[in-house]
Amino acid sequence: MTDDDRLPDPVGAARALPKGSLVIIRSRDTERRRALGEALRAQTSGLILLAADDPVLANTLHGLHLPEARARDAAHWRAVRPHWVITVAAHSARGLQIPYADAALLSPVFATTSHPKPLALTPARARLIARHALLPVLALGGVNTQNAALLSGFSGIAAITALS
Repeated sequence: MTDDDRLPDPVGAARALPKGSLVIIRSRDTERRRALGEALRAQTSGLILLAADDPVLANTLHGLHLPEARARDAAHWRAVRPHWVITVAAHSARGLQIPYADAALLSPVFATTSHPKPLALTPARARLIARHALLPVLALGGVNTQNAALLSGFSGIAAITALS
């Protein structure tokens, strides 16, 4: 995931990812998000690029990432853009019950500076939640090279700071 504050060179970080990796392009600033999407499209290959909560940008990429508050919109976007890859954010078991999304990012699994208020789920609790999901689940939140080995039972991992 890109992050304006914690990932200063998202294009460089994306170039280091293995082919087939997802990159969710996030920025609160619309113009920055769209410029970053264009830069990633032009300067990387073999990655799946998703726009965070920006259907206009998603139209030029591979798909859309929705915040948990709008995760149910996945049904609409699946009907309108069946070829898109659609992911959703989730912070509980309830957030993983979105049948029209391709995957969910469950967070925070570990303590993280990006979301200091919610308590970390812990790997064991997150794994239990993920086991009952209707879709593949990626672990997010405080993931780094030291604790990633604790994340068995997930379809993958997502990171921000670990990529900087």
